[in-house]
Amino acid sequence: MKVVIALGANLGDPRKQISLAIDALRDFIKVNKVSKLYETAPFKVRDEQPNYINAVLIGDTELQPKELMKELLKVEAELGRQRAFPKAARTIDLDIVDYEGFYLESEELTLPHPRAFERKFVLEPWLEIDPTAELPGFGPVQELLAALN
Repeated sequence: MKVVIALGANLGDPRKQISLAIDALRDFIKVNKVSKLYETAPFKVRDEQPNYINAVLIGDTELQPKELMKELLKVEAELGRQRAFPKAARTIDLDIVDYEGFYLESEELTLPHPRAFERKFVLEPWLEIDPTAELPGFGPVQELLAALN
């Protein structure tokens, strides 16, 4: 199944953390495309934090959505992610943005990602590697990004 994964980090060595995460994802995702790295200010955060390094990858996986999310959480833990409070600075953040257009709403996971449409740091790298991308339920990524600019 085609998946779109957003990666972000702003603690430690964010560029290295993104690279290590992509390497770890290769264990269960056939990575087809990876965006360049984007530096962005923390999104809707009140406390002082360093800028984020963000990227998006597109790949294929045999894992079902909740299994994939469990594997992403394992990678986050292996790379030192601490879940202190919402929007806390982090060594790595991995989100499923889209899973083959699948819709899911559960306590563990909502698909497509419910806030991707308002996140330039997701839309911009995604559009870079897939100019015809669409966020299910929200529309073409190009239009969503234009609405934010």
